Amino acid sequence: QVQLVESGGGLVQAGGSLTLSCVASGSIFSFNAIQWYRRAPGKQRELVGMITNSGTTTSADSVKGRFAVSRDNAKNTVYLQMSSLKPGDTAVYYCNGATFRGGTYYAAGSWGQGTQVTVSS
Repeated sequence: QVQLVESGGGLVQAGGSLTLSCVASGSIFSFNAIQWYRRAPGKQRELVGMITNSGTTTSADSVKGRFAVSRDNAKNTVYLQMSSLKPGDTAVYYCNGATFRGGTYYAAGSWGQGTQVTVSS
């Protein structure tokens, strides 16, 4: 099974930018899509953005216009580019492979350790 590993987190000031990476041990196209999630302290895991095999990207309303998902096929890597960061974006960020069924994408891989993003005010 293809494993995904997140990296790139860190401490950043509000208004700053950060790019997270999600590197696959095999082909990212073994999934129907790659999703980015986050879990803030005391909150449930939230879907932040996604890129499908066809290249279609989507993002949550809470980050629309600030976060963007992209990928490098040759490197089997998916990125989450974050800008205009807010303290409310503080969370552990995860990527996961997704399968498509019934009109919806579902996280299908195992969860990694994620990467911590902390935004200071």
